[in-house]
Amino acid sequence: MTKFLLSVHVIAAIVAIGPVTVAASMFPPAARKALETPDDPKAVGTVALLHRICQVYAAVGVVVPVFGLATGSAMGVLGDAWLIVSIALTVLAAAVLMALVLPRQSALAQGHGTRETTVRLAMFTGVFNLLWATVTVLMIVRPGSTTGA
Repeated sequence: MTKFLLSVHVIAAIVAIGPVTVAASMFPPAARKALETPDDPKAVGTVALLHRICQVYAAVGVVVPVFGLATGSAMGVLGDAWLIVSIALTVLAAAVLMALVLPRQSALAQGHGTRETTVRLAMFTGVFNLLWATVTVLMIVRPGSTTGA
């Protein structure tokens, strides 16, 4: 059962979190272009599409920590420091996405915002991506783990 849970956890992370990080990273430059050329339907459509991808995959991404907790429980590692730190960073990444990235994307997708908004959005997106990269490294390295990486 542990292998199944871990497999679903990893697949969900790749399928759900990957698209969010890529689309969120592509959004600020696309939004800048749309702000510069508001009459360009392709630029405006790209911004709307990237925002929709982020919204949908963020919702699907809820599966990742659910199966992560189930896997950690099955492996008996819920009390391990690396997992506790990973959980905290995952919660922080979700908070950054929900409170700082998606609302700014939404405002820009609706035509509200400035170039400065895109700069701040790029910064918050970078923080979000860095948090996920750190969680990924912790999941692979598992400092202090006796199951060894």
